[in-house]
Amino acid sequence: MALNDFFAGEIATELLKMLISISRKSLLCRASADQLITYIHELLPTIEEIKYSGVELPALRQSQLHRLSELLRSGVELSHKVLASSRWNVYRNLHLAKKMDKLEKTVSKFLLGPMQAHVMADVHHTRFEMAERFDRVDNSVRRLEQYFGNIKIGVGGGGWVEEAVRSVDENVVDGSSAVGLEFGKIKVREMIVGREDLWVVGISGIGGSGKTTLAREVCKDDQVRRYFRERILFLTVSQSPNVEQLRTKIWGYIMGNERLDSNYVVPQWVPQFECKSEAARTLIVLDDLWTFSVMEQLVCRIPGCKYLVVSRTKFQTVLNYEVELLSEEDALSLFCHHAFGQKSIPLGANENLVKQVVTECGRLPLALKVIGASLRDQPEMFWLSVKNRLSQGQSIGESHEINLIERMAISINYLPEKVKECFLDLCSFPEDKKIPLDVLINMWVEIHDIPETEAYAIVVELSNKNLLTLMKEPRAGGMYSSCFEISVTQHDILRNLAINLSNRDSINERRRLVMPKRENAIPKEWLRYKHKPFEAQIVSIHTGEMKDVDWCNMEFPKTEVLIINFTSTEYFLPLFINRMPNLRALIIINYSATYACLHNISVFKNLPNLRSLWLEKVSTPELSGTVLENLGKLFIVLCKINNRLVEKEVDLAKVFPNLFDLTLDHCDDLTQLPTSICGMNSLQNLSLTNCHNLTQLPLELGKLKSLEILRLYACPDLKTLPNSICEMMRLKYIDISQCVNLTCFPEEIGRLVSLEKIDMRECSMIRNVPKSALSLQSLRLVICDEELSGIWKEVEKAKPNVLIQVSEQHFDLDWLKE
Repeated sequence: MALNDFFAGEIATELLKMLISISRKSLLCRASADQLITYIHELLPTIEEIKYSGVELPALRQSQLHRLSELLRSGVELSHKVLASSRWNVYRNLHLAKKMDKLEKTVSKFLLGPMQAHVMADVHHTRFEMAERFDRVDNSVRRLEQYFGNIKIGVGGGGWVEEAVRSVDENVVDGSSAVGLEFGKIKVREMIVGREDLWVVGISGIGGSGKTTLAREVCKDDQVRRYFRERILFLTVSQSPNVEQLRTKIWGYIMGNERLDSNYVVPQWVPQFECKSEAARTLIVLDDLWTFSVMEQLVCRIPGCKYLVVSRTKFQTVLNYEVELLSEEDALSLFCHHAFGQKSIPLGANENLVKQVVTECGRLPLALKVIGASLRDQPEMFWLSVKNRLSQGQSIGESHEINLIERMAISINYLPEKVKECFLDLCSFPEDKKIPLDVLINMWVEIHDIPETEAYAIVVELSNKNLLTLMKEPRAGGMYSSCFEISVTQHDILRNLAINLSNRDSINERRRLVMPKRENAIPKEWLRYKHKPFEAQIVSIHTGEMKDVDWCNMEFPKTEVLIINFTSTEYFLPLFINRMPNLRALIIINYSATYACLHNISVFKNLPNLRSLWLEKVSTPELSGTVLENLGKLFIVLCKINNRLVEKEVDLAKVFPNLFDLTLDHCDDLTQLPTSICGMNSLQNLSLTNCHNLTQLPLELGKLKSLEILRLYACPDLKTLPNSICEMMRLKYIDISQCVNLTCFPEEIGRLVSLEKIDMRECSMIRNVPKSALSLQSLRLVICDEELSGIWKEVEKAKPNVLIQVSEQHFDLDWLKE
């Protein structure tokens, strides 16, 4: 036996121990690590046979065994790094996963090549037949490949994102997000409960002091909820509010008609009717309100109705509670929660250094969260460097918000470059608006040339560092869930920080050209320098109605993302879109209460490199004569279709020849899909969600041979599925949840050999499962209501690997208030 034989066995044994440790530590990789332990156990006897067979291997084969030792040793080193990496450091974990992927490919290539052909041959001659040995190695290699496939992020990145969202929810549940606010909650509650003489009360404080958090804690208080009988409306006003839209929402909520027609005119004078019942009590929270004039337009004295105004300004006519800075004890507790995952300084930490950093954060909750999270799992020298840079600034006070921004900028500058750039990109979206995760991921993929997996990892990294907040609807988080159900929000101070850092270059050289708030026209600063090309990679516009004459000629030779936010019923698309030859992603969002009509849609014909298009709250433009050759993703959300998709002269397969992801969400006038969609051979993901008047699908839908995901969530008028979908051999997931009138599955559903998951919540009309379902060889999960779980018993009995998961019902219409 050569030394190489011995070392290969010892290293394999050490690697096995490391994998056991990973299994115990890493929640994310535990199941996969347990599988890999089994595979190593299977491979070890082979190595042992080589060691003790008594056969002296030739020099060439000794060198190959040495190569195996080196591979195993690199696996040990990589395992050490995995064990040393915190589960909070998702971005680093992604790169470790990539290294493991590379290692897997190297090991697989080696085992399938010279290792099998030579070293294993010697063992064969002494113990077993070659066929048996090769089968065993092949099985082990296939399982290794499966393991490394599992360790990668799955489709949609749901695992990491879901865990990040769950951690936010846990912070809310355990109260860590509301440290030091109990006294303030009591004071505000006293003002709004039982004080009939008060109809407007306020919460004020400097930016980042926890005003919004306090307001939300008040709204969750049991006594407050009982007093107002759960009638609480929380609205974000912002610096550039749509006052009429907010007035309509408030009036509709008070009158019990939350879906008032957008043309409804709210009366300026409200009759002073008597409140006849306690049930009429209503609490309206106006968060992030900036001026007294806007407040006057929004509040209206109605018996039983109270307003809680949250603002940085203390209005003289409003009884107000001013949020105080945290006490030293609460500040330390909040900081430790985000820096160490516990509420006190852990043993072994430098206590003096920790307290010095907390002091430099100025007892402001936002600064404590952001800076604390940026220091998590960092060495002491890193802490010392941050502390020294923090101490160089001025103290944070009511008149020094810019100093707060500069202090938090220190933590931003320590981010990896790509993560920092993604954080800065967030300033491109309007303040206080939810950003659908799909929009963000698509933008980052296009402008940073990163795969979706890395984009998801960056989202989680920024969430873990409290630089953004992930929000989700009750159904979100599954592996194939639509990311539209998960959205991103950001504190306005963090947005101001991103704008501040992005605007340090001259206007023509900025990487992001952003309108910080809604304007009535193009900013004068832009016009002043329009004679020179703008180098911006991202251009973000936020206006009211724009006409042809409101635009001017501007050059954007390097722009890859254009975000158009507006509030109006008519909108003329900017002429300079034609001067964006590199445009990859176009996002058009209307924030008015009615659908907007887009003009100058001919610009769509001159976008050869456009890959992603998001349309929201607009009337779908005319598509005939348009060809978007490279468009891969199309999202049509809350839009009026106007039969644009089913017109005879529109062949979707020709308009979008390379589309692989199509989403139609909340399109109420969509009654049927055009048959031309069946010719879209590249389509992999088709989502038709909340289309309440959709009655039928094309009979030949099964021609979509590349389709992997079919989501038909909340289409209540849909009664049947075409039998042809059973021809979709690549289909992995089908969602028919809340298709309440759907009566059955196609009889030949068993032909869907790749189908892994079926989501059929609230499908009470389906009373049985076809016999062919027993042939669903890839099926792993069925989600349904409790009363329907019984129809899957036969499948569950025949296939022990299939999980029948009973769902919890959710009835949540909060999105209507946004």
